[in-house]
Amino acid sequence: MTEAGPLVLIVEDEPPMRRFLRASLGSHGFRLVEAGSAREATAAATSHNPELILLDLGLPDGDGVELTRRLREWSRVPIIVLSARGDESDKVQALDAGADDYLTKPFGVNELLARMRVALRHAAEVGRPAEAAISIGALHIDLARRVVTRAGEEVRLTPIEFRLLALLARNAGRMLTHRQILQEVWGPGRADETHYVRVYMASLRRKIEDDPARPRLLVTEPGVGYRLRDS
Repeated sequence: MTEAGPLVLIVEDEPPMRRFLRASLGSHGFRLVEAGSAREATAAATSHNPELILLDLGLPDGDGVELTRRLREWSRVPIIVLSARGDESDKVQALDAGADDYLTKPFGVNELLARMRVALRHAAEVGRPAEAAISIGALHIDLARRVVTRAGEEVRLTPIEFRLLALLARNAGRMLTHRQILQEVWGPGRADETHYVRVYMASLRRKIEDDPARPRLLVTEPGVGYRLRDS
């Protein structure tokens, strides 16, 4: 007997997209609940307790960003936005509202599945004792001792560089917006100083990337934020 897969709530008002997601995810073992409006989504999230939500922003009775904010008032379930809106401002609003990731339509099934795995893995880690160390490829971050090595060689970081890298490492695979990074590393009083992030990210890349001009670990989503690859 095979173990039941994660329960996913699909919030999408377009029947063709719902059929596509139903077929794609069902064939990979996911259990599905569907909602075609913000009202239905709220009811389904409350009654079914999904392990992940796939959310379209353009709903007939409300905006997906506002729905994300309302869900975040009581739930930490991972939310991946699937939207035809590709503007930077839409991505930033959704992520700042509490979404875990953002995929612009059209997208490939393999990319969606990869993003879902990251979101589910991150959710499973919440509540566990904090990891003392994190390794990604040749990069090793000892959070307890505040020591970073690359291919066995120690990398000397400033306190802010370390806080920035540790934040990204603890959220490896997730996109973090400039505002989220600023609030966590510099505090809420610096939430609009996006140039701080750019300057320190450039410095981090010079220290941990093989080729800082073509970064493989510290990935930029232009105008939105940064992600540390988790593999």
